Amino acid sequence: MIKFYSPASIGNVGVGFDVLGAAIAPIDGSFLGDIVTISPSKTFQLINKGMFSNQLPIKTNNNIVWKCWKYFCSLLKKNLPITIILEKNLPIGSGLGSSACSVVASITAMNAHFENPIKKTELLLLMGKLEGKISGSIHYDNVAPCFLGGLQLIINKNNIICQKLPIFKNWLWIIAWPGIKIATSEARTMLPMQYSKEICIEHSRYLAGFVHALYTKQPSLASQLMNDVIAEPYRIKLLPNFLKIREETKKIGAIGCGISGSGPTIFVISDNLNTAKKIKTWLNKNYLQTKKGFIHICKIDTLGTRQIG
Repeated sequence: MIKFYSPASIGNVGVGFDVLGAAIAPIDGSFLGDIVTISPSKTFQLINKGMFSNQLPIKTNNNIVWKCWKYFCSLLKKNLPITIILEKNLPIGSGLGSSACSVVASITAMNAHFENPIKKTELLLLMGKLEGKISGSIHYDNVAPCFLGGLQLIINKNNIICQKLPIFKNWLWIIAWPGIKIATSEARTMLPMQYSKEICIEHSRYLAGFVHALYTKQPSLASQLMNDVIAEPYRIKLLPNFLKIREETKKIGAIGCGISGSGPTIFVISDNLNTAKKIKTWLNKNYLQTKKGFIHICKIDTLGTRQIG
């Protein structure tokens, strides 16, 4: 038996639409992500469990884990009977890379179980392709950090998928999922097909400046440059009171606030634990909409997908 854990991730990280992604880990040591367990079997079996397993498709062949197994079998050109247990700990349509989490955990666990027939770089390409089947297009801003950990800049050129960026270790990321669902495909339809030259220049300036601030260790400059001019202006209508939340958390002491992926999860950044706790308390009262919603104070997960147990 072999067991792998894949962490949740923040796609876009605000300033980097489709080209930045960060893996996250709650500071209390809990798992915020999916766990996949694989054991030998005479026939293929898929068992779903976990807090959000009721959101998964009823039919096995509609489950992304089954699709991962089927594709893995086709690559190795043989039937591979195994039992897979998926512990679904991330809500679907949350903006935390839920589908990427399941894909990465499943593919990594299968590859390890069968003694690593696929190389690490090829695995990432495979994961991107499979995750793209869910969201409608191939992108790596959730898959790459989920698999490799850290804050990743997506390159996707000449077989170089991504590069790990420096991080500010004292930054705390308060993650708030209100308990509602937004499909990535739906959120993408809200974006314009074309952007003005001015917006493109502004986006380039913010993204380049943010990366520069990371490498030159300027946290104040980095936080000032975390402006999303590509997706946020169009998606905030999907999020309840987002602009008010940004304003109020800033009053408490937040240094940044943005939409995680396509939403509805938001992230708020603090460089002080006491401030982070105050922000968490405020969000708990003002952003959660259902009892299933949750808030975690997180740090960047530098490990990515790993074997546990």
